[in-house]
Formats: sequence, C-alpha cells, structure tokens
Amino acid sequence: MKPLLLLSAAVLAIAATPAAAQMDHSAHDMSAHADHSKQPDAQSASPLAPADPHAGHDMTAQPPAAADPHAGHDMSAMQPAAGEAMPGHGDGGTALPAGNAPAPAAPDPNYADSVWGAEAMTGSRTALRKEHGGGSFSQVMIDLAEYQIRGGKDGFRWSGEAWFGGDINRLVVKTEGEGAFGDGVEDAEVQALYSRAIGPYFNLQAGVRQDIGPGPSRTHAAIGFEGLAPYWFEVEGALFLSDKGDLFARLEGNYDQRITQRLILQPRAEFNFALQDVPTSGVGSGLSDVELGLRLRYEIVREFAPYIGVSWDRRVGGTARYARLAGEDVENTSFVVGVRAWF
Repeated sequence: MKPLLLLSAAVLAIAATPAAAQMDHSAHDMSAHADHSKQPDAQSASPLAPADPHAGHDMTAQPPAAADPHAGHDMSAMQPAAGEAMPGHGDGGTALPAGNAPAPAAPDPNYADSVWGAEAMTGSRTALRKEHGGGSFSQVMIDLAEYQIRGGKDGFRWSGEAWFGGDINRLVVKTEGEGAFGDGVEDAEVQALYSRAIGPYFNLQAGVRQDIGPGPSRTHAAIGFEGLAPYWFEVEGALFLSDKGDLFARLEGNYDQRITQRLILQPRAEFNFALQDVPTSGVGSGLSDVELGLRLRYEIVREFAPYIGVSWDRRVGGTARYARLAGEDVENTSFVVGVRAWF
C-alpha cells in the first residue's frame, strides 16, 4: 500500500504544476500589453480606419489653464487723467488733446541741401515743381462751328477760344462771329485776355477786344469772369468799354444734359446790354438782344462731336428800332448743323 500511496502523491504534484504556472501569469503586469494595444494589427487593421492616437492614454488629467498675467493687479493707475497723454507715448501726434488749433506747418523738403547745398539743389527743385503741378499746358476749344438754315438767306456762325498757361495764370484768346453766305461776315470780334484763377471753379479775365466787320471798327477794354457754377452750369460775363467811351455788357451760359454717355443735349442763352444808345452800331440802351438755343450733339470721341439744333434770336428795345429803320429782321429762327471739337 505504501508504494501505491507514494505513486498517487507524485501524480497529483505533477498535475498541480501547470495550474500554478497559469495562476502566476495572472499576477503579471499587463501594462506592456496595454502599450501593444495602441499599435494596429498589421493583419487585421483596415487602411481606411486609422488608429485612435489617444487610445490607451489617460485623459483624466488636463494641463492647468494659463494664469492671467494681470490677475490681481490694480490697473487704475495706468489710466491717464482727462487731457493727459498716455505714459510713454510722448506729447505729440495722436497724444495731443482735442481742440481747434491749426495744424503745424509742413516741413520744408530740403533734406538734400545738407548733402549738396541749397544753391546746387535750387535748379532741381524748380524743375521738380514745374513737372508736378507747375507746368504749362494749352487747349483749343471750338464751341460752335455751324451752318445756319434760315427763312431767308442761309448763314454761318463760329465761337471758340484757345488758352496757354498753367493752373493759375493763362493767356486766353476768344473769337466769335456770324455772317450770311454771299454777304460775308456781318459781325465778329477777337479778344486777348489775361486769365487768373480766383477759386477752384472760376477765372477772372481782363484784356482787350477788337470788333471786326463791315460796321465801325471799335477797340474795347474788357474785364470779366468765366467758370463752372453750382449744378454744373457754365457761365461767362464781361464788361466792355470802347475807345469812344461806350459801355457794354454780356452774360451767357450753357448746360450739358447727358442723355447717354455720348448723346448730350445743351441749352444755351446769351444776353447783351448797352448803357447808352450807339446809333453808329445800331445798338440801343438797355437790353439790346437775346439769343436762346438748343443743340443735341453726339460725341464720337470726347474731342469731336457733331450736333444739330435750333437757335432763336431777337433784337429788343432801341436795337430793334434801329433794325427796322435799316430794313433788317428783328427776329430770326435758324436750324443749325455743326460740330464741336477741342484739342
């Protein structure tokens, strides 16, 4: 029996050994296996489903929020009192208190003088100012150049000016006149004027006017203005004192009403006055004649625009009386075809 008992004990010991080994594995640290859980299985993981980068991480502990550097600080001392500049910002520029004081004068751009000297820079500075605002320019404007279809004899008319100079000072030459085909020029004049800008939109002009035509030749001293009135009315006025002491005045204006960018309707008016009767010229005192016109032009280009229209003129007062005595018409209505151009 004793040998049988010893054999049974040995069998039981051998059978218990794997169980003990299995129990020992249960006590192993499984953190290494947890690390392996973060790596995708090369055999089973799909390439379209990337592994979670946070898998296996403990997310319960968050980093502390950044502390406010101004927390607990008293900032009231940093605010300036009324009318005072911010500390460290100086006492000029935007740090100045609000007020109505004039702006400081702009500095003189003479920095190059310290290198080359003021005398050497004078010529360069003069050329620079001439090229940037002080240059000379010119323009020729043919305002009216038209054929007039009248009830009796057809006629013609012109009006234009040319100028040369800068933005402030200019020499201006004006001319206008009219006549009838077959009879030549009936009335014409030429003016030579000095023009000076007296504002952004108006010029003051003074000079001489010379009358041309079959009537008596007269020379006048002229003074007047021209410019752009509010609402885009172009106006012009002048006084003329003849070498015989006769005083005349003229006021005219026009307005460009744009129908399209190229089609423009222009009403215009002109009034002439005389201080006294001038029988040799057929002019009576007061309002001597009136002209009203309406022209429709098409700007093929800005510099060239043919037009059609109608013009009505009438002599009034003593001028009408002189016209009747001379057998001339007091009133005329003309259909006009012409061109307006400038270059």
